[in-house]
Amino acid sequence: MLVRKYCLKKRQDFKNVLRNKKSLIGKLVFLKFIKNDLDNSRFGFIVSSKISKKAVVRNKIKRQLREIVRKNLANIKSGLDIIIIAKPEIINNNYQDIKSDVKNLLKSL
Repeated sequence: MLVRKYCLKKRQDFKNVLRNKKSLIGKLVFLKFIKNDLDNSRFGFIVSSKISKKAVVRNKIKRQLREIVRKNLANIKSGLDIIIIAKPEIINNNYQDIKSDVKNLLKSL
């Protein structure tokens, strides 16, 4: 489970990051990011109903993304607010494919 200090919770924080033009695009996810004034990075996850109409599937994808981020916190640059947005292609891939795509994007920050 991702510790609360690493989570984006407020609507205004999400809006600030999404308004920003800085982004990275992978084959399974988008990364949108902006600098923050904190010592650590914070993360938000978006899996829309375009991915799947079933909440169970969307929540599973969010849990997988959170776990990937949690395991790689030491390798992620600090001082950023990052939103990870799932693309529709994510539904057809397994955990290892998702993990490699997200790790590559986080390394390139």
